Amino acid sequence: MNLWRLEWLRLVRTRRLVALLAVYGLFGLVGPISVRYLPEIIRRFGGVEVVLPPATAADGMAGYVKNAVQLGLLVLVLVAAAALAFDAQRDSAVFLRTRVTALWRVVVPKVVVNAAAGVGAFAFGAAAAWYETAVLLSAPPVGRTVLGVACMALYLAFAVALTALTAAVLRGIVGTALTSLGILLLAALLEPLGTFGRWLPSRLVGALDGLLRGAAPSSYAPALAVTAVLTVAATATATALLSRRDI
Repeated sequence: MNLWRLEWLRLVRTRRLVALLAVYGLFGLVGPISVRYLPEIIRRFGGVEVVLPPATAADGMAGYVKNAVQLGLLVLVLVAAAALAFDAQRDSAVFLRTRVTALWRVVVPKVVVNAAAGVGAFAFGAAAAWYETAVLLSAPPVGRTVLGVACMALYLAFAVALTALTAAVLRGIVGTALTSLGILLLAALLEPLGTFGRWLPSRLVGALDGLLRGAAPSSYAPALAVTAVLTVAATATATALLSRRDI
């Protein structure tokens, strides 16, 4: 049985991949538009005349990231939790566990495929946001945009790996998703508090915006290194814990 293909078909046939693409794609189209026409929106619906600095290309992409990260990350963690908390249903757990000689053959495809789906959806939304920003404002630098997307891609992979680790400790899908989101939120709250924040994975969330505003790519190197190590470590630990679990 090809578990890589099985995981991909599960994403497609349950429409979870469509949900990811829809969320990120929607904000990719709407984010830059809302930034460009924000004063007009406030005047029309709020009845207040607001004078704001002219929006820049970085503002257009930031409009996408700020909205997409919140709801998009929520959807991705829910999708990953539904896949990785397979012990929540005994029949599913027995089916998967009895068809492999080592449990990493189950865990790794689930982590990689779900992470790839999240990364692909975010990149899809970023491409839409780049196009909208180029049309409405000005074209963001392609190189820095790609580097910022790559930083966010690693963060999303870490979020999926963290969900796998949480699923190895808990059993329920909802509990796994909420706990994973809570840890990610806590890390985001700690990121501005002290110099150690530059090492936290949550720093990568602002990489796209920071790079487009002139930040040095090297300033994100510590967070990239730590996030890569934590992603591998979380996946390996989750596999070890799940292998020892009685169902």
